[in-house]
Amino acid sequence: MIKAFKYRIYPNRAQRENINKTISLCQQLYNSALEHRICLYKHGGININYYDQAAELKELKQVLPEYKTVYSQVLQDVLKRLDKSYQNFFRRVKQGETAGFPRFQSYKRYNSFTYPQSGFSLSGSHLQLSKIGNVKVKLHRPVEGKMKTCTIIRKNDKYYVCFSCEVEPQAIPLTYQDVGIDMGIKEFCITSDSELIPNPKNYRKSEAKFKKQQRAVSRKKKGSNRRKKAVSILANTHEHIANQRKDNAFKVANDLLNKYDTICREDLQINNMVKNHKLAKSISDAGWGIFFNILEQKAKQTLGKRVIAVDPKYTSQICSSCGQIVKKSLAVRTHKCDCGLEIDRDVNAAINILRKGLTLIT
Repeated sequence: MIKAFKYRIYPNRAQRENINKTISLCQQLYNSALEHRICLYKHGGININYYDQAAELKELKQVLPEYKTVYSQVLQDVLKRLDKSYQNFFRRVKQGETAGFPRFQSYKRYNSFTYPQSGFSLSGSHLQLSKIGNVKVKLHRPVEGKMKTCTIIRKNDKYYVCFSCEVEPQAIPLTYQDVGIDMGIKEFCITSDSELIPNPKNYRKSEAKFKKQQRAVSRKKKGSNRRKKAVSILANTHEHIANQRKDNAFKVANDLLNKYDTICREDLQINNMVKNHKLAKSISDAGWGIFFNILEQKAKQTLGKRVIAVDPKYTSQICSSCGQIVKKSLAVRTHKCDCGLEIDRDVNAAINILRKGLTLIT
């Protein structure tokens, strides 16, 4: 099982220059390799793959000696990244999905490179990177398992390292309890045990600050240092909100997995839901997609825990007591049925989600 560990690194000036140069060369290689593929197919109907392009790296270094300053496996990984983009494109075409053709990457969009097997080692609070040097790293938590890959990331003028590690599933005490959760906007989610988990609404709380910073950017002259500084401040605020959203998702996921063995959730089509402009901002602010990914990944990393996604159809309308359909609009927040049941609409939905989920495993 693969688990990622991300840490902040603090390269000195020379190391920052080497990292930025490596990212720039990788970006140029990616675009050149993409153009090569396009031209060969367009003018000769020839398809080439990763191995064809990797065989040309030796010749590339002779023509362009600056690529000798980049670790060889890092360059190979760039070509693998492009090859994966092509494979994903053809897979989506085959499945009838909306397929975006691999596109050229600008310097701003291409912001990382990977040591796929070797060329890196971690010793105490320092990370040795081939062709770059010995970089200081802040290990805010221990690295677990066997390190498989090492990715260097540049984001908002800060640098990070992400290790992909092979770990064994974690064993925690089983509770023999199951739960259904209904996602909300006012509350982050509601459980079938009537627990209301609050929604921090991080973006909403910082919206006035965002608008002020966006106005500051728009007032600055394009290309000026003052504009670059204003853009950096705005980007750091966005990053801070994203980190808050992710932190909340981790905390809720950990809390649920510590209390329950089986968690049943709605299989929501979030991309379709955010097309509703009245709800899009609130749904994005809640971060349902991030939460679902974290919840499922952490369940896979824990023995005896599982997450089940169920069809959300009619979960709010069906009475959890008698099964009768009680139609109600979104404005109606209390479920009232002729059988006498009167409970919160979202708790009723969570109970139905739990029942649907348990029928899928029995």
